[in-house]
Amino acid sequence: MRFVIIGAGRVGLRTARVLSAEGHEVVLVERDADMADRARTEGYEVVEGDGSRESVLEEAGIDAADAFGALTSDLNANFAACMIAKHHGCRTILRIDEDYREDIYRKYADEVDEIIYPERLGAIGAKNALLGGDIRAIADIAQNLQVVELTVQPGSPTKGYTISELSLPADATLLAFGKGDSPMAIPSPDQSLEAGDRLAVLADFGVLDDVRQLIVGDAKPAAAGGV
Repeated sequence: MRFVIIGAGRVGLRTARVLSAEGHEVVLVERDADMADRARTEGYEVVEGDGSRESVLEEAGIDAADAFGALTSDLNANFAACMIAKHHGCRTILRIDEDYREDIYRKYADEVDEIIYPERLGAIGAKNALLGGDIRAIADIAQNLQVVELTVQPGSPTKGYTISELSLPADATLLAFGKGDSPMAIPSPDQSLEAGDRLAVLADFGVLDDVRQLIVGDAKPAAAGGV
């Protein structure tokens, strides 16, 4: 696939590296000459200029792109660029920083295909490391909703129950179930819960502790090693 990304800073360049490593074609657009040169030294095709201008995006090949990432730290530039890319038929990804209010998020969310918060994604990784191995955040869906993966422990109060017997809080929903090391799939009502099984649950932050207590039990998070 072919991707155009504006912003060759920390977020944009790391995203380009991941996509390139998977064999995709990436073109970066960057207005800062030093940052553009750094990306070129890594072997990327770079168009130097303002990514919120249609002529610059056309030079980057927006018409042939499968998707477009507006990953600069400038929200206004990101949004303007997404509107141009949308006009050219691209899937649009908008970077927004964590300090913007919910009403600002909603204003932009209706106009693009997806919004990402780099700070929030980094926080998820840090939170997983702190929590240990029996509960793992997968994604923040909104300010009050999160998808988490929980592992049934030997002392879980629901060990031996079937999926149909599992009674989650009202503000939590079971999304997927994985038996042991098997891939996760849509849960079947008659599947039993045993130690090592994994459940993906969508839950309001307010009931996450209740969900953890129900599925994991009183087991303390394993101590994480570090350097």
